[in-house]
Amino acid sequence: MENAVWMSMVLFALAGAISPGPVNVMASAAGAAQGFVRAMPLVLGASLSYGAVVWLAGSGLQISLVAHPQLARLAPLAGAAYLLLLAWRIATAPPGAPTGAPTGALAEEAPPRGASALRAWTHGLLQGALTQGLNPKAWLVALSGVGLFVPSGPEGALRLQLFCAISLLVCWLSVSTWAALGMWIRRWLARPAYQRGFNRMLAALLLLTIYGMLAGG
Repeated sequence: MENAVWMSMVLFALAGAISPGPVNVMASAAGAAQGFVRAMPLVLGASLSYGAVVWLAGSGLQISLVAHPQLARLAPLAGAAYLLLLAWRIATAPPGAPTGAPTGALAEEAPPRGASALRAWTHGLLQGALTQGLNPKAWLVALSGVGLFVPSGPEGALRLQLFCAISLLVCWLSVSTWAALGMWIRRWLARPAYQRGFNRMLAALLLLTIYGMLAGG
């Protein structure tokens, strides 16, 4: 396979993954609230979910959407409802409240251990996967990428596997970058007033994402 092909895949995946969106907003919230390491379950869940989205996009999803157009109309509404819930949770989180969710204000509680650590990992993993899986931006980017890079001939299966792997890796790097950004401003969020302002800013970004998603549909 020509180097130009996989390099184009990398650049395409990076453009879609690094730009602001609901997953990246949640990663920043997780990094600010819990630190970079404890944001990793959300980052991993979102990345694995996006790899699955790309695989589904290349496995006949477009045909299914043509056959069942109601799915294309309901998907943005389901994503908007979930993002509204996340925006409300972030906006109303009290400053300094310890929480297992990667939302809300700065929490300085001791790292969880044993069963608590497993629950925290599972919760972050599921929240990242749900946020990505219900993100129409992820589906649109995946469908566009498949249309660009995955041919219909015998080479299609190999191209799809490569595009899935690249998309997953680039997504992990991009979302990790946003989590690191959130961790970087943790000291600034030591004041409750700054925490409330930061949470409300993140909630507003999610609301803008919802508006753009529904207006675009």
